Amino acid sequence: MTLGLYKVQTSPNIRTNCPEIPMQPLIDLEEVADLLITKQLTFGEEIVRVDATGVSVGPRGGTPRLHIPLTSIKSARTEALVGGAKLEVRTKDQGTIAVAAFTAQAAPRFSELARGIEQLAKGEPLNIKLAFEQIRCTTCGRRLPEKDGRCPACVKRGQVFRRILGYLGPYKVATTLVIGSSILMTSIETFARPFLTRTLTDDVLARIGSPRAIPDLLVCVGALFGAMLIATALQWFKNYNSSYLSANVAKDLRGDIYSALEHLQMSFFDKKQVGGIVSRVTQDTDRVWGFLIDGVPYLLTGSFTIVGALIAGALLSWKLALAILLPVPFVGIIGSFIWKPMASKYHKVGQKWGRLHTQLNESLSGIRVVKAFVREDGEWNKFSKRNGELAMSGMVADRWWYRSEAVVNLFIGTAPLINWGYGGYLVITGEIGFGTLMAMQILLWQVYGPLQWFGQVNQWFSRAMAGAERVFEVVDAQPETYDQPDAIKLPVLKGDVKFTDVRFGYDKSNPVLKGINLEIKAGEMIGLVGRSGAGKSTTMNLLCRFYEVDSGTLTVDGIDVKDIALEDLRKHIGIVLQEPFLFNGTIAENIAYGKPGASIEDVIAAARAACAHEFIVQKPDGYDTQVGEKGSRLSGGERQRVSIARAILNNPRILILDEATSSVDVETEKRIQQAIGNLTAGRTTFAIAHRLSTLRNADRLVVLEKGQIVEQGTHTELMDKKGVFYKLVETQKQTSKALAEDVAFADADAAVEGEAE
Repeated sequence: MTLGLYKVQTSPNIRTNCPEIPMQPLIDLEEVADLLITKQLTFGEEIVRVDATGVSVGPRGGTPRLHIPLTSIKSARTEALVGGAKLEVRTKDQGTIAVAAFTAQAAPRFSELARGIEQLAKGEPLNIKLAFEQIRCTTCGRRLPEKDGRCPACVKRGQVFRRILGYLGPYKVATTLVIGSSILMTSIETFARPFLTRTLTDDVLARIGSPRAIPDLLVCVGALFGAMLIATALQWFKNYNSSYLSANVAKDLRGDIYSALEHLQMSFFDKKQVGGIVSRVTQDTDRVWGFLIDGVPYLLTGSFTIVGALIAGALLSWKLALAILLPVPFVGIIGSFIWKPMASKYHKVGQKWGRLHTQLNESLSGIRVVKAFVREDGEWNKFSKRNGELAMSGMVADRWWYRSEAVVNLFIGTAPLINWGYGGYLVITGEIGFGTLMAMQILLWQVYGPLQWFGQVNQWFSRAMAGAERVFEVVDAQPETYDQPDAIKLPVLKGDVKFTDVRFGYDKSNPVLKGINLEIKAGEMIGLVGRSGAGKSTTMNLLCRFYEVDSGTLTVDGIDVKDIALEDLRKHIGIVLQEPFLFNGTIAENIAYGKPGASIEDVIAAARAACAHEFIVQKPDGYDTQVGEKGSRLSGGERQRVSIARAILNNPRILILDEATSSVDVETEKRIQQAIGNLTAGRTTFAIAHRLSTLRNADRLVVLEKGQIVEQGTHTELMDKKGVFYKLVETQKQTSKALAEDVAFADADAAVEGEAE
C-alpha cells in the first residue's frame, strides 16, 4: 500500500446556518492514499463529504453510494477495529449506520470529521482541528521517524550547525583564543617546516665539505625544533580552550532541552516514551558534545592547514601544486554522494538508542512486576531484540562509512604518486630543486591529511546533526502558555469554579466529557462519583489546565482559566494523585517540595494534619529518612500520607484529592478523613473516591456517567432518590459482603484443617 497526502479543508464562504447553498462542501475529506477499506477488505478510494445537506460517501466525481441527511443525524463517532477503524453515524430513524472503514493512520482525521458532523447536526459553529500530525515528510514523501518529527533527509544541516555555533556566543573570549591559536599553529606548520626543509636540503646538505655546512645544519635543525615546540604549546592551548567551550556548550544544550521538557504540554508526554525522551537529553547531547570537542577543533585547524598549504605550495611550485590537487574534486564528489545517506543512517541509530532506553527504563522501573510474574526471560528477549536492532543499525551505518572511506583513500593515495612522478620530472629537467620536491611532499600530507580525516569529521558531523535535530525538535516544541503577556495575575484566589457546557476528549470523536455544567462555590466540598472512565480525573485535569477544553468554558473566580497566568493558577491548587509520586530525597524535602523555603515546624504541622507524623518519627532518621526512588522505601499508605502533607503545606485555595485514601487501611483512612474535614474549611475541595462511604462529609456529590452529570445532591438525598448513586453504593455493599464471606470461609477452613492436624 502506497501512502500519500490527504487533506481536510473547509469552504471559507460558507456559514453553517446557510443550508440554501446545496452540495457546497463544508468538510471534504479526500483520501488520496487509498486509506478507505472496501467491503471486500481491500484498499480503495472514496470521498467522504459533509455539506449543508448531509453526509455523502462515494467515488470521486461519481454518484454517492450513501447519503445521510444532516437533519436526521443524532451523533457520529469512530470505532476502533482490528487493523483499522470505522466511522459510524447514529440517526434518528434508521439507527446506527456504518459510513466508511479506514486504516488506523487515518483515524485522527476521521475523529475530527465525526466531531464536525455532530456540531453541524446540532446547529453549532464548525470548530474542528484542521492541522494533524504528519507521518510523512511534505517535501520528499519519506516516512518520518516520529509523528510531526523532522525528516533527516530534508533538514538543512548548515542551519542546524549555525544554530549549534550560536551557543558559542556567551564564550566569545575562549572562541577567539581557539581561532587565534589555530591560525598561529597552522602558519608554523605550513610555512616554517616546508621552507626550512627546502633550505636544509638545497642550501645546507648540498654543500658537502663546506666549513659553514655544520653550523647552518645546526641552525636549521634548531629552527625546526623551535617551531615544533611552539606548535606543541599552541596545540595544548587550543585544546585547553576547546574543552572549555565544548563542555559549556553541551551543558547549555542539556539545560535548554531539560527546560523545554519541563514546560511542554502534557500531550507531548502522552505521545512520547520516557526512555526516548531521556535518550535525547543524554545520548543526543553527548553526540553534539563529542563533535564539538573533537570534530570542530579539527575542522577548524584542518581548514586553516589546507589554505596555508595551498598558499605555500603555490609559492614553491604552482605547477606541481595544481597537479597534486587533481584528486581533490573526486574526493569532494564522493563526499557529496555519501552525505545524506550517512545522516539518515545515523539518525536511525539515534532512534534505536531511544527505543533501547525506553525498554531499559520500563523493565527496571517495573522490576517488581517482572520478578512477580517470572518474566525475566521475556524482558531479556525484548532487550535482546532492541539491542540487536541497535547493533544492526550501527553496523549498517559504519559499513557504509568504511566502504566510502576506502574509495576516498584510493583517490588520496594517488597524490604521492603524482608528486613523485611529475615532481621528479620537474627535478630532472631542472625546473625545481630536490628540496622543493621534499617540501611539497610535506605540504601534500598537510592538504590530504585533513581531507582524509574530514571523512571522519563528516561521520562525527552526521551523528552530531542527527542528535542536534532531535534536541532542537524538543526545544522548538510548543510549550505551555506560561508567559502570555496579557495573562491575568491572581495573587489571591477565592475558589469559585464553574464548568459551562465543557466538552473534552483525548480522541475528539469519542469525548470523555460531554457538556459538563457544574458550579462550585468557594469553600464547598464536592465529591466526584462514577464508574472508572466516567471522567472524574479528566475533569480535574482540565481544572489544573493539564489539557485545554475542546469547547465550552471553565472559569475560576469568574475568569476563564485560559486567561489566567498558568503559574498563578497552579500555585493555588493542591493535588494528591491517585498514584502518589515521591522524589528521591528525605521525607521533609518531599513534604516541602511545593514550598522549598518552609520551616521544619511547618513541615511537621503539615505531616500532623495528614496523620503522617507518628509513622515518620518512628523511623530511625525521622524526617531525614531517605524515601528512595519513587518512594520505594515507604509503604503505599505512607507514600500517600506524605503526598497529602505535601499538598497541605502548600496551603492551596483549591484542593484535589484523587483517590487520596486508596492506599491506606481503614483505620488510617478514618484519621485522614478527620484531618481532611479540618482542612476543607474555607477551601474549595474536589474529592474523588471509589469507596463511596468516604464521601459522606461532602457538601455535594456529583455523579458522572459516560461523561455526563446524571445526579447531584448530598449523600442522604441521593440515597433516598435511589438512582445511579444508590445502585453504585448497593453494588459496593454486595461486593464487600461477598469478600467478607470469602474471608470467613477461608478462616473456617483453616480452623478445620488445624483441628484435623
